[in-house]
Amino acid sequence: MSLVETDDLEGGESLSLHQRILSDIRDKILSGAWAPGHRIPFEHELTAQYSCSRMTVNKALSQLAKAGLIERRRRSGSFVRQPQSQAAVLELHDIRIEVEALGLPYRYERLERLKRRSSAEDRALLGLSNPGSVLWLEGLHFAGERPFALEQRLINLSAVGEAGEEEFFEIAPGPWLIGRVPWSEAEHRIRAMAADDTVADALDIDPGAPCLVVERRTWSAEHPVTHVRFIYPAESHTLVARFTPSQG
Repeated sequence: MSLVETDDLEGGESLSLHQRILSDIRDKILSGAWAPGHRIPFEHELTAQYSCSRMTVNKALSQLAKAGLIERRRRSGSFVRQPQSQAAVLELHDIRIEVEALGLPYRYERLERLKRRSSAEDRALLGLSNPGSVLWLEGLHFAGERPFALEQRLINLSAVGEAGEEEFFEIAPGPWLIGRVPWSEAEHRIRAMAADDTVADALDIDPGAPCLVVERRTWSAEHPVTHVRFIYPAESHTLVARFTPSQG
């Protein structure tokens, strides 16, 4: 059967070929095998690989671009698009929801856990007046196979004693805290930073690459609960605030 005959079929054969190209490329992107910025094979290369017409390949690539998975550049080809997440500035958002909204599988990996007597720096971050026990946690949130955000968190064990017994292997500390401690007040600080060697290694980016840092403190009935720092590669994250005019 000729290429034209295969592509012009209105039945299952043409449809399955189109879906196969679509699925193959999508699976490589979502699995992380093709990272953001990876160049998709040119149309003529895919035409040869799948023994089909250029029209079939173009249709599959157009659907992937419409879904936000790839970016098509005139004369340069098609490239895996960097996922762009949006988080509301004034909300205590769950990173899992951010990642899944991108259509990517989520997982959390704990890197470090240390229970200790609070240092002066710990007390400054949490807003504590007196020394006490704290829990330090560092972990990575993944979108597919790619690091999405580095989380560095302090928990005031005087406010949440049971956190000292939790290993945080199966669940990230943010959702765990929200499910157990009713928060009454939160403070956000947002800034930019250049990735140092430690951050660059964790996020799999180049040292000096721009990052977006979101720091948050929460209180429960005036008791400091936690201070957390989320570090995102700058190109992959957008903060959104929606508000109305003040009255008066």
